[in-house]
Amino acid sequence: MKLNAPSSSVEDYVKVIYSFTEWQDQPITSSQLAARLGVANSSVSEMVRKLKEQGLVNHRPYSAVRLTPAGLALALSMVRRHRLLETYLVQELGYGWDEVHDEAELLEHAVSELFIERLSAKLGHPRRDPHGDPIPHRDGTVDKPAAHRLIELDAGHEGRITRISDDNPELLRYFAGQQIGPDTLLSVVGRRPFGGALTVRLGEPERNRTVDLGDEASSAVWVRTTGSHDGCTVADLPDAG
Repeated sequence: MKLNAPSSSVEDYVKVIYSFTEWQDQPITSSQLAARLGVANSSVSEMVRKLKEQGLVNHRPYSAVRLTPAGLALALSMVRRHRLLETYLVQELGYGWDEVHDEAELLEHAVSELFIERLSAKLGHPRRDPHGDPIPHRDGTVDKPAAHRLIELDAGHEGRITRISDDNPELLRYFAGQQIGPDTLLSVVGRRPFGGALTVRLGEPERNRTVDLGDEASSAVWVRTTGSHDGCTVADLPDAG
C-alpha cells in the first residue's frame, strides 16, 4: 500500500532517531526522543505508535525505538536535505556554521526533491556539511569516515578532525574562535592533573599551538587518527591541499 506524503512531524521524528544513532551504537529510547524534540513523553508515545503503524519504526513497550528499512530511507532523505541546506547557507549566503541548524530545520520541509537535487548540483555534490557530517547520496548510501571521539583518545594519538557536533551553537562559536574545524590537524598531549582538561596540539609542527579542551568540548569532536583509513572509501579522505 502506498503511503501518503509524510507530515513534517513524521519527518522530524525519523531524522532525530537516525541522528541519535549515527555516531554511536545505542538505540534511542522514548524518553530520549522526547528530550531531543522538546515534547512530552505522552506525545512521543502517540507518535511512535503512528510511526509503527506506518511501518517506519519497530517498537515494543519499554524498549528502544528502531527504524525499519522504510524509516531509515525516509530519515536519510531528510538528513540529505538538511545537510545540503546547511552547506548552501554557509557557502552561498554567508551564514556562520553556528547559525544554520534552525534555518535548515525550517526549510527542509518546504522544498521539493527537484530543488534538493538542483541544489546539490549547484554546490558540486558536496560530500559533507559545514560540521563534517556526511551528506547521504541520493540513493541513500553514506560515506561515513572511520573516526573516534577526541575524549576517548590517549596521549600520542594524532590525526585530523573529521566532524564536530552541531548540538551547541555556543560551542561552535568557541571552536571557530580557536580555529578548530573539520580537517584541523591535531595530536593529543594528555590530560591536566586531577581529571582536568584534555590538552591537544593543533596545526602543522612548524606552526602548532596547544589548547585545553574540557569534557564537553572534547566529546563534541571526532578525529580520524593516523592510519585509521580502514572502513573508509576514497571519498571519506580530506581534499588534497
